[in-house]
Amino acid sequence: MFAIVETGGFQYRIEPGEEIEVPILDAEVGDKITLERILLWENDGTREVGRPTLENVAAEAEVLAFGRYPKVLVQKFKRRKNYRRILGHRTSYARLRILSIGKKDGAATEE
Repeated sequence: MFAIVETGGFQYRIEPGEEIEVPILDAEVGDKITLERILLWENDGTREVGRPTLENVAAEAEVLAFGRYPKVLVQKFKRRKNYRRILGHRTSYARLRILSIGKKDGAATEE
């Protein structure tokens, strides 16, 4: 069983028990959240595709931690003009553990 979920402008392939890192969320460590933008869901060989999302499928996840990726350096340079700039940024993320994927009516499938 797996699903394709969209969060933070990115798409992730998720399975129950898997950990993923997504862009920062408005939640606390230990909170359980619901990912409702399911684009594709496969269960026991049957595949459902949303147009654009599936209305009756959701994924439950638990927030494990927050962190920041290593710094990415960006250099700006113009030759012969004595112009050099170094900029950097670190992207924040939230680590999630997928607990279950299933129908919204409470009959979620857990592994």
